[in-house]
Amino acid sequence: MYEFTAPFQNPSGSPIRELFKYLGEPGMISFAGGYPASDLFDVDGLQQAAARAYQDSNRCLQYGPTDGLPELKRELVNLMARRGVSCALNEMLVTTGSQQGLDLLLRVLVSPGDVVLTEQPAYPATLQALKLQQAKTVTVPVDAYGVDVDYLATLLASGMVTRPKLLYTVPTFANPTGATLTRERRIALLKLAVQYKFLIVEDDPYGDLRFSGEVVPSIVSLTTEVEGSRDWVVHFASLSKIVAPGLRVGWAIAPAEITRRCVIAKQTVDLCSAPWTQAIAAEYLADGALERHLPRIAAMYGRKCEALCNELREQLGDAIQFHQPEGGMFVWARIDGIDASELLKRAIDNKVMFVPGKAFFADKLDPASLRLSFAAPGLAEIQEGAKRLKRAYEAAFAAGIPKH
Repeated sequence: MYEFTAPFQNPSGSPIRELFKYLGEPGMISFAGGYPASDLFDVDGLQQAAARAYQDSNRCLQYGPTDGLPELKRELVNLMARRGVSCALNEMLVTTGSQQGLDLLLRVLVSPGDVVLTEQPAYPATLQALKLQQAKTVTVPVDAYGVDVDYLATLLASGMVTRPKLLYTVPTFANPTGATLTRERRIALLKLAVQYKFLIVEDDPYGDLRFSGEVVPSIVSLTTEVEGSRDWVVHFASLSKIVAPGLRVGWAIAPAEITRRCVIAKQTVDLCSAPWTQAIAAEYLADGALERHLPRIAAMYGRKCEALCNELREQLGDAIQFHQPEGGMFVWARIDGIDASELLKRAIDNKVMFVPGKAFFADKLDPASLRLSFAAPGLAEIQEGAKRLKRAYEAAFAAGIPKH
């Protein structure tokens, strides 16, 4: 009946959000969604920031500039400076979550058929956005230390792909793998970007959530060490994982000519991100509340990560393999000899959830893989959830489910 555009003739939704219908079941323990722990929200600090923001009610209730409230942009510039990144105001765009930044970037840079590189496994919303933009997605494998840059160098040198427009990566505590790209690989990646003239899209929502190990500088901060590389990096960041996702405050840092075009694209999307929540975020950051609160979040996530990893080893032993992350929200695992999608059915019967790994692959699926998020459940739930996962694993094999 309706003549939909080609990308929307038969679209598929987020495979993760399709699991949310099970969250309301009594007693369900979820390792599925990438939700931050709601009991770690700085409710008092945000209430105080909201009260200060609303003292200028017109600022909160009226339209604002498309590129973001000036006071918030100043605070974000200061925040990035503390992260080792110098940024001009005309290089920054405030977005409604960092996902909007990616959507805007794809709209202004990627035409149907353009080659886009992405790490694999990758964040599903990115894969979905690339598909809807009708990009030609070429995947680059990752290991415990992030994108395999040697593989990428060989791929580019071979001429098997035409000049890519960009490469998307979550280099620090990646979603879904939890891996962190080493400093050496970051430098090598910057050199490749300069040589082959493609943008590195650095998505960094988890970088502040380190609970062990040594800090690795962001890719954008390392551009000072590779001549000409700053022109080839776009950096996305967000307050969703470190303050509250309900604020919907993210930002993009890009060369001014890219930012200017993204601003124009954003004018047709939402005119401006909500000034009210921008003003709250500005007050919260100006007060120094984020720096005071972050250690509490990181410390608790460290405890939760250790609890989950210890319990998985205790319950499943050699049947499960994973690399324990040093930060972020996720553990990426494999259970040999079983299809994780079939295991999920038994897991839901046992009131526990995770995300099968197939959601994170554009090609060359690994059916034995799965993602577990330790951020939202409590310590007792983590321990019980791992026990339920073991029961699901045993039930799956007893039922003779198809192996991968």
